[in-house]
Amino acid sequence: MLEKIIQDEDFGGLMKKNIQDLIILFFEKEQNFGILCKIEEISFNPELPEDINSEFRPLTLFFLAGYTFETARIEDGYLVFEAGFGSDNFGSIVSVPLLSIIQVIVDETPVLINLAVQTQHEEKTTKTDESGVKNSMASFLSNPENSKFLK
Repeated sequence: MLEKIIQDEDFGGLMKKNIQDLIILFFEKEQNFGILCKIEEISFNPELPEDINSEFRPLTLFFLAGYTFETARIEDGYLVFEAGFGSDNFGSIVSVPLLSIIQVIVDETPVLINLAVQTQHEEKTTKTDESGVKNSMASFLSNPENSKFLK
């Protein structure tokens, strides 16, 4: 029964919305946070050198604080941020599909756990309530401080 639910497209859409809403709330509150995510679904621009890339585990924790937090934004269903990697602080823009985020963590405590399984169909199309999204976005953008979080 659980497998059927976690693979359900509606459940995936709900989880994606919850993840996005929570991250936007943390942006508004200037709350640093971590994300535990599936490394295989993340993209880096520019690509990381192999010696750095090989160090990642299948589930990897990124902590968004300082410069990384300041550059973070939600863009087209992705959490996007800049980060430095390795001893040389190799800079790259990290793009994480929201449904690849397994946990959102504050002060070492998970505040959201995502069980949804993303399918290729869900990557291309997700069901959303257009009026709800517009109302939520209008509310978010009504605060001029929030414009830096979206591009």
